[in-house]
Amino acid sequence: MQEAVLLLLLLGALSVGHALHLIHLPATSNVAENSPPETSVHKFSVKLSASLSPVIPGFPLINSSPLTEAFRVNWLSDTDFEVVTTGKEQLDFETGPHIFDLQICVKDDVGVTDLQVLTVQVTDVNEPPEFQGNLAKGLDLYIVEGAKPGFVYQVEAFDPEDTSQNTPLGYFLISPSQSFRMSANGTLFSTTEFDFEAGHSSYHLIVEVRDSQGLRASMELQVNIVNINDEIPRFTSPTHVYTIPEELGPGAIVANITAEDPDDKGFTSFLFYSITTVNSYFMINQFTGTIQVVRRIDRDAGELRQNPAISLEVLVKDRPFGGQENRKQITFIVEDINDNPSTCTKFTFSIMVPERAAKGTLLLDLNKFCFDDDSEAPNNQFNFTTPSGVGSSSRFLQDPAGSGKIVLIGDLDYENPSNLAAGNKYTVIIQVQDVAPPYYKNNIYIYILTSPENEFPLVFDSPSYVFAVSELSPPRTRVGRMQATDKDFPQRSIVYSISTGGASQHYPNIFWINPQTGELQLVTKADYETTPIYILRIQATNSEDSSSVTVTVNIIEENDEKPICTPNSYFLAIPVDLKVGTNIYNFKLTCTDLDSSPRSFRYSIGPGNINGHFTFSPNAGSNVTSLILATRFDYASGLDKIWNYKLLVYITDDNLLSVRKRAGALVETGTVTLSIRVIPHPTTIVTTTPRPRITYWILRKNVYSPSAWYVPFVITLGSMLLLGLLVSLIVLLAKAIHRHCPCKTGKHKKPLVKKAEMKNTKREAAETIQMNTVFDGEAADPVTGAIYEFNTKTGARKWKDPLTQMPKWKESSPQGAAPRRPVTGEGTGPPRSTHKEGDAQAKNTGPWSRNQDGKPSTPKNRNSALTRGGSPKPHPEK
Repeated sequence: MQEAVLLLLLLGALSVGHALHLIHLPATSNVAENSPPETSVHKFSVKLSASLSPVIPGFPLINSSPLTEAFRVNWLSDTDFEVVTTGKEQLDFETGPHIFDLQICVKDDVGVTDLQVLTVQVTDVNEPPEFQGNLAKGLDLYIVEGAKPGFVYQVEAFDPEDTSQNTPLGYFLISPSQSFRMSANGTLFSTTEFDFEAGHSSYHLIVEVRDSQGLRASMELQVNIVNINDEIPRFTSPTHVYTIPEELGPGAIVANITAEDPDDKGFTSFLFYSITTVNSYFMINQFTGTIQVVRRIDRDAGELRQNPAISLEVLVKDRPFGGQENRKQITFIVEDINDNPSTCTKFTFSIMVPERAAKGTLLLDLNKFCFDDDSEAPNNQFNFTTPSGVGSSSRFLQDPAGSGKIVLIGDLDYENPSNLAAGNKYTVIIQVQDVAPPYYKNNIYIYILTSPENEFPLVFDSPSYVFAVSELSPPRTRVGRMQATDKDFPQRSIVYSISTGGASQHYPNIFWINPQTGELQLVTKADYETTPIYILRIQATNSEDSSSVTVTVNIIEENDEKPICTPNSYFLAIPVDLKVGTNIYNFKLTCTDLDSSPRSFRYSIGPGNINGHFTFSPNAGSNVTSLILATRFDYASGLDKIWNYKLLVYITDDNLLSVRKRAGALVETGTVTLSIRVIPHPTTIVTTTPRPRITYWILRKNVYSPSAWYVPFVITLGSMLLLGLLVSLIVLLAKAIHRHCPCKTGKHKKPLVKKAEMKNTKREAAETIQMNTVFDGEAADPVTGAIYEFNTKTGARKWKDPLTQMPKWKESSPQGAAPRRPVTGEGTGPPRSTHKEGDAQAKNTGPWSRNQDGKPSTPKNRNSALTRGGSPKPHPEK
């Protein structure tokens, strides 16, 4: 162990004597400005330590002052290195910095390091002038042809060595040109007027700039002469007359008009063509000059039949609007061709020939129906070919040949077996053909029918028909089918129709019969409750005979009517402590259904029945049911929270579905809306008289303290205002009396105001409100069940039955005492608030009010009193 420690100490002593260090550093080196990348700046070496540990990768390391990325160290060998430029930053003597201190650090594997400084000085190099911006890369200039000689462009350059830019630079035009010259300060001038069509389209110039030491730089100028529109177009197509055949279709090209523009000679011309003459046959492509047909050209119709020449004027422009233009006249001659085949007004003929027609009878003359529209011979001439057709050669002939006259030569007896095998129908085919090429042909078909005798009547396959259809069947439902037949040949089509029956309350006929097939269908739904049975009379007709039959349609009854209940909507008010099982105000629903038994009804209440307080009894099997309180209200524990219930009652007619014979029977449901309000207890009942007028007396008194500070001020101010008002009234009254009084003396004058009437009297403020009330609603009293009417706006109410008594009032108190309130339970009048609209008015207008939860509160005004016609008695303040 001691020997190892001594060895380490010895190695450390040797390393101290032979440490790692840099050779040829520190040093100072120069580098020229604008030097390219990899320019050598300085070479140095590293002397390794006694341990011969190599320099680790990443070293030598350079730190610069000022900071720059313009230098780096390249490895030449394990111990030789070189500092070179990187090209990442431009070394510029004029813009600085001039001196860089590079700290070079090396480190070997055992951690021995050395640090030295290399000072690099940037030396100045004379630089040639430079053109401003992108001028050094060249420039394109444009001069409009015809422009006068003069200024074209100002070339600008600078000397990087001359920071003050005071030394003038010299500009020269290197490429010789008779059309341009350049001044010493770089101004380019034109010396001639340019003509683009003469071949002066562009010029290539080289401009050179020199500094005072003879350094120079050059750039290229491309001067382009801009062509302007100063020449008219010229037509290059020599043809003026074009001959075209008739019957050319739309799109056919008949001419190609060409032109050129001297301004665009040698380049693609952009000329625009148009036809200025109004015509309906031709159009021209505005870009190519191609003339095409836009409408069929018929030489044999219209004006062209007399004059086949069409003259047009073609306009060519070098711009669509304005610019230079030229015009040319052209003519189209339309030639006649044999384009119309021989034709007939009809190509199919149907002839009915009696079966006993005589031989030699003329059946048809085709010359009366055929013609040729071509205007000139031989294009308008035609003839007829020999007749052909299966079974017709022995019965029909064209006589004479090619004349188009068809005659009978055979037997057409309907009972002849050979005629019956042919079906007594014969087809004769004849061709009408032009005599000139291309020999157009058209086939003429002549159908010859034999007319037989009527031997058998038209009869139905059943003497009567009975069908049944459900009243729920939709329109177009098949009811049944009738069929009639006729044994005569050939068989003729039979048409079916409804002659009588089938009318309903809203439709003249709820049935429709297919005239070809005899199938009977519904036009609309049938209603069993309106008409359960329909008796129809169906008629069948062909071209020779007719027959009719009776059809009975039974309507099958279905459950398609909804239950209807009375009343459809109702308002009820019940006390909160109403006993469970009570019929609420004896309310009953009476329901009817046009297609269901009274025992088929079933009653249910929708989602508005919160906590299941309400039910109907009976809930099924009867058309009359009562509204029952099923469970009590519990607002104290918080189980119930709402006071107004909106019940939607469903009345369904499916109680007897189990005994219905047909599966899938329909079920209909009716609805009734009930509004129920729960009245909290105790309930204060205020009754009103049945009179149509209600009078409210409201007594208001002003209470003040005589010792208050404002009393003398108010009295003084009020006295002054009252005095002024009285004086003004007396003056106005005197003027009026003087103006209208006929007396001239003063002996008849009477004092305007008596002194006795000026006494101060104690006045009490009272306000009387009278209303002619209109009662537009009604409801039931929650205690007595009696019906009362109310006004939805004012809250006024009265008993609907005039015999109902109003509440009794105790004797009036002595004068000055307050009238007492009506005793609860006296009389049978309704409560002050039982309607949700009238309740809001009652809270604001009645002498008693309710809190938001519906409970009665103290009177709003202790000085108010409700009377029945008498004046209100004052109530002294307590």
